[in-house]
Amino acid sequence: MHLSIVTPVYNAEKIVPILVERLNTSTKGITNDFEIILIEDHSSDNSWDAIEKIAAIHHHVVGLKLSRNFGQHHAITAGLDHAKGDWVVVMDCDLQDQPEEIGKLYHKAIEGYDIVLTKRINRRDSLLKKLFSKIYPGILSYLSGTEPTGNFVIYNKKSVAAIVSMRESIRCFSIMVKWAGFKHTTIEVKHGNRYSGKSSYNFSKLINFAADIVLAYSDKPLRILVKTGGLISFISVILALIYLYKWFSTDILVGFTSLILSIWILSGFIIASLGMIGLYVDKTFEGVKNRLIYIISEKVNSD
Repeated sequence: MHLSIVTPVYNAEKIVPILVERLNTSTKGITNDFEIILIEDHSSDNSWDAIEKIAAIHHHVVGLKLSRNFGQHHAITAGLDHAKGDWVVVMDCDLQDQPEEIGKLYHKAIEGYDIVLTKRINRRDSLLKKLFSKIYPGILSYLSGTEPTGNFVIYNKKSVAAIVSMRESIRCFSIMVKWAGFKHTTIEVKHGNRYSGKSSYNFSKLINFAADIVLAYSDKPLRILVKTGGLISFISVILALIYLYKWFSTDILVGFTSLILSIWILSGFIIASLGMIGLYVDKTFEGVKNRLIYIISEKVNSD
């Protein structure tokens, strides 16, 4: 049984040696036949130098350096494309996904599951981030129609082959996994402390990522617009009947204020609708370009 561990690396120069050491220790309890694939996503520090040094010592460590910052899920795709294992574990490199939990994922998977997802317990984040982590998935789940999960996952070879065959430019593995439909389950794992540095996902990036996911994987915003438009039309008909009744019964003309308010409300809704449609067209345009999902500039210990 060959096991591959895939982890994207970004600004993690100090973390890489500790990560590999803990992976070596924890994984040998499962199998001695494993590889660690580190994908350097064009960091601003010396993460690639750290990967080269550790790969020179441990030949089962594979290093891939991307030509620019493509993003976490694109980096994961690069790792999955190069993974040779019968089972593939994907995890973050910041050690909040703890290597010691890999055994729990593997033993759950061999009970008969193609994919085992994880849910973090006892999160080691700030109070504000904990609050955001509860609100954000709920809104994203409603708009996308799929509950998002973390990146700490184990896949079998069959499910990896199916998922990497999906080459859309906007990538979210938790949604792609659910769409693929393989037998999967979710287990709870401990959430570790971040070893050093801070997350590259700030509020703005999370919002942009959520917007990309919703636009790429759901038509719910368009359905909401249609329902809102229908509601506005219904209210407009009711108001028109009321104003007509008043005009016939009292000869009171509709005032300038109501006319202006109607124009502004309808104009705002029309502009918002056109903007939403424009975003969908933009994402379609990005997709039909059919560009590479990632570009590798350097490799170490890889064929």
